[in-house]
Amino acid sequence: MEESDKGRFIRMVEITGVLPRSRGAKKGIQAGDILLEINGHPIRDVLDYRFYLAERTVHLLLHRGPELIEITIHKEEYDDIGLEFATPLMDKKHRCENGCIFCFIDQNPPGMRESIYFKDDDSRLSFLHGNYITLTNLHDEDIDRILEMHISPVNVSVHTTNPELRVKMMKNKRSGEVLTYLRRLADAGTKLRGQIVLCKGINDGAELDRSLRDLYTYYPAMDSVSIVPCGLTAYREKLYPLEPFDAVDCRRVIEQVTRFGDKCLAECGERIFYASDEFYVKSGLPLPDGAYYGEYTQIENGVGMLASFADEFHTLLRMLDDDEKSLHREVSVATGEAAYAMINALAKEAMDACPGLVCHVYAVKNRFFGGQVTVTGLLTGRDLADQLSDKPLGEVLLLSRTTLRSEGDLFLCGMTPEELSDKLGVPLCFTDNDGAAFLENMLGL
Repeated sequence: MEESDKGRFIRMVEITGVLPRSRGAKKGIQAGDILLEINGHPIRDVLDYRFYLAERTVHLLLHRGPELIEITIHKEEYDDIGLEFATPLMDKKHRCENGCIFCFIDQNPPGMRESIYFKDDDSRLSFLHGNYITLTNLHDEDIDRILEMHISPVNVSVHTTNPELRVKMMKNKRSGEVLTYLRRLADAGTKLRGQIVLCKGINDGAELDRSLRDLYTYYPAMDSVSIVPCGLTAYREKLYPLEPFDAVDCRRVIEQVTRFGDKCLAECGERIFYASDEFYVKSGLPLPDGAYYGEYTQIENGVGMLASFADEFHTLLRMLDDDEKSLHREVSVATGEAAYAMINALAKEAMDACPGLVCHVYAVKNRFFGGQVTVTGLLTGRDLADQLSDKPLGEVLLLSRTTLRSEGDLFLCGMTPEELSDKLGVPLCFTDNDGAAFLENMLGL
């Protein structure tokens, strides 16, 4: 931090590039300039930058060498001015300060990319990308900032509304007291979305009842809450002893959440609380239809994902014309064990509708992570290569894009798509988590 000539402490935010022909370039802003203020407000990170840049007229205070430079730019509201920074956040990610007993990152196998082991709990990623945060990295001034900027929704990993139990589960002495931020945010009209990672014998049963009742008091600000089982890998040596949910446990959780959701639906017209798809898959109970999930506000937490996928698939299947149904094509699909039954059923429906289609569906066991990990998004190139090498794969192998990191260039094990394709001797086709896109790729449309 440095002190400006106006006596305010500011953060050093370096401009790393300026887009050609942008408003910033036309005003002479250069790479290497330090952005100090916009309209008199110190710029700490991307939230400040986006918020204060929204005005039609912006006054920038820059530091260039020994000089302070002031630049005024007139533009349309919300228009960008073409400045680039070293990172999307304009500073470092905030590391998680918790020691959650269920943390998945603590259960990663050794030897993976260093970035895999980084635990973030950055509120800015919640606002920008929908990440869920625990609130333990926030303080009163951060809440003030959220309210000033009208940031919404705020996605919160609640886990339990019992302050003492939350401290025990998250191993952070602040984790109980920061629950008071929920009321402050809700009272100010900030939209909230919650998540409960359920641990058997810890925050389930009566404690889950308490959490559901408490979170309901934040409605309508709290518009949806997902209840998901903790993920358990084979790498839990010296970690808190957690037990997996069996089929009976899962049915009990579903009944509990559904009962409370029905109550909310009757009283306020919204279900609010949803058990994740994984509970249904493990329980053996049928998944609810798409209408059950309303606006799918918790789909990124695995709530209604399978129902939405099936609906999208069936919508396109009904729309296929005779030419599209008359194709001759052999393909394969690799999926995690959790989604296998549904994907296999959809593939059979496609083959019934298209007699010339042959689709092989393979459930790939996650040996890389082991334990109870069955979701498709955590499949690795290594497991795919080992388990599909002797299988008929047809013209192309269909895989979910979620198996790759965000850049789309690596599986979790570090293998590239090109390497997997070479090992299997078949082209790969990565499809988004969309049933219609899946069918299109299956048919080669």
